[in-house]
Amino acid sequence: MTDGFDIGTRAKARCDVLGLPPCSEIDGQLTRRFLTPAHAAALSVLEGWMTEAGMSVRRDAAANLIGRYEGEAPGAKALIIGSHIDSVRNGGRYDGPLGIMLGIDLVEALHRAGRRLPFAVEVVAFGDEEGSRFPASMSCSRAIAGTLDASALEMRDADGVSVAQALAAFGGDPVGIAGAARSPKDVLAFLEAHIEQGPVLEAEGLALGVVTAIAAQKRIMVKIIGTAGHAGTTPMGLRKDPGPAAAECVLALERICRAGTGGLVGTVGRITALPGAFNVIPGAVEFSMDIRAETSATRDAAVDAICVEIHAIAAARDLTAEIRMAQALAESPCDPGLTDLLEQALADLGLPARRLPSGAGHDAMVMAALCPTAMLFIRCEGGISHNPAEAVTEADCALAARAMLGFVEKLSLSLSSRPQRSEEPGPQQSPAHPAVPDRPFGTSGMTGA
Repeated sequence: MTDGFDIGTRAKARCDVLGLPPCSEIDGQLTRRFLTPAHAAALSVLEGWMTEAGMSVRRDAAANLIGRYEGEAPGAKALIIGSHIDSVRNGGRYDGPLGIMLGIDLVEALHRAGRRLPFAVEVVAFGDEEGSRFPASMSCSRAIAGTLDASALEMRDADGVSVAQALAAFGGDPVGIAGAARSPKDVLAFLEAHIEQGPVLEAEGLALGVVTAIAAQKRIMVKIIGTAGHAGTTPMGLRKDPGPAAAECVLALERICRAGTGGLVGTVGRITALPGAFNVIPGAVEFSMDIRAETSATRDAAVDAICVEIHAIAAARDLTAEIRMAQALAESPCDPGLTDLLEQALADLGLPARRLPSGAGHDAMVMAALCPTAMLFIRCEGGISHNPAEAVTEADCALAARAMLGFVEKLSLSLSSRPQRSEEPGPQQSPAHPAVPDRPFGTSGMTGA
């Protein structure tokens, strides 16, 4: 671009900056949870970069950071480009933030070239996608999509602090959080760039991929309740120990998912024995289960099966099982018209347009309730993610930024070249890729207001 600006080449380095204190809670690793001082520090840095790129910047009631680059007409519909700024504990630097950095670079390229589009471009840093502080995830994108249930504000972290309390202390507005919801009349589409978090692209020697759909997922919390006792004086045959029962439940989940089809996977990522002392038989064991599949039907069948087994395992040991649903997200197909445009943008760069599904959840699946969505995957080394070893190359980031810019140009041309009627199909919609019928906004949502 102009003034020696090479779009996308600094995105990796900027993610590295945010991987250090004060943008991380812990020196020597990246841990940045929702509504913590590290989160605040990261937003402060991002606000400066967004401003430098030519955007006006604000925070909404849910603590989302939003940079806006106006279109040809003030108040035009917005293409939202975004991802999440939070991390898992001891996570990688590029899962989430890379998509934000690439969005900022895209806007700066437009700004330096003096370009305005038929639509505004907004870059959003969602605060909570991982759910690493509170039990559920994606609360910030749900707030923007208008699907956040008020009960989510009552969830508490390990220290007993509720979302509402933490949000108020952070400067957000839990009382007025409904005001963060955007109207479909004001939003054109959503684009998210994200590392693949899997090995497919690297195995095939490809830098980029086009996402077709995001898998369905459910999170459940399980509590097996027994009787606490002395570890040395209670005979094995007289114990009501929930620990072995919990172990059986974990193995049952593994067995059910191994035997499943349709991309079925299950994970126990958190397990706690209470009261948690060396010399005490636990009175209860709590653990999480994350079950995902390509379709909600496959996922739900697995969840039903594991719940039956959990209760049976507990009953066989004269224990009690409590199961609570923490989160349920349906599978989310990406918009066919937008996916075609993204594929064409890759082809213009001489890149194969590899289509692939996402087993990981993303803010895009929530934003699909508001507007059409598209996702771009970026190769990551070894497919490793949620791990300090997470790695990308500067060259791949630059290609991703150029592909995103090409997508924006094609979207602009598509909107400019057709009549603005509500019954018009979306950009480049083809018979091979009809609009998804079960979504509130298919490609028809791409028409101008």
